[in-house]
Amino acid sequence: MIIINKSGYLKFKNHKFRCALGKSGVGEKKIEGDNLTPKGTYKIIKIYYREDRIRKIKSKIRLRKIEKNFGWCDQSNSKYYNKLISLPNKLSHERLFRKDKIYDIIMVLDYNINPTIRNKGSAIFIHLARKKFQPTKGCIALSKKNLLYLVENISKNTKIKILEN
Repeated sequence: MIIINKSGYLKFKNHKFRCALGKSGVGEKKIEGDNLTPKGTYKIIKIYYREDRIRKIKSKIRLRKIEKNFGWCDQSNSKYYNKLISLPNKLSHERLFRKDKIYDIIMVLDYNINPTIRNKGSAIFIHLARKKFQPTKGCIALSKKNLLYLVENISKNTKIKILEN
């Protein structure tokens, strides 16, 4: 079990890592774009990585290389909402193959996945932190070293528990 608390720390086994959370803190996510990190317990459903930037990566969870045409749909009125899509695409999306490094490793949580509820919020990722752990749009962000440690040491049964207190 990975525990994340609103003060910006992630605990896994005997480790405690600093993390960035949503600009609006942790709480009950109600709408796309609210900048909240959703409280609750989640599974990791996929791990994506940039093969050109992350050379040595091992995991007990299947890894998928991020291709240049990967995007994540955040258009809530689309049947592709909160799903991986191919680019170019007219749907509103986030590009996964980015110039900055924050999506060099992405752990996708099962938030609003099955079923997907329109406007409830798209992807909650665990990804790489920006400088000085700047707040996210709702995701969880870690240092590269700490995220690689998690990827190597978790299993498909590892749960993520995000606490509001």
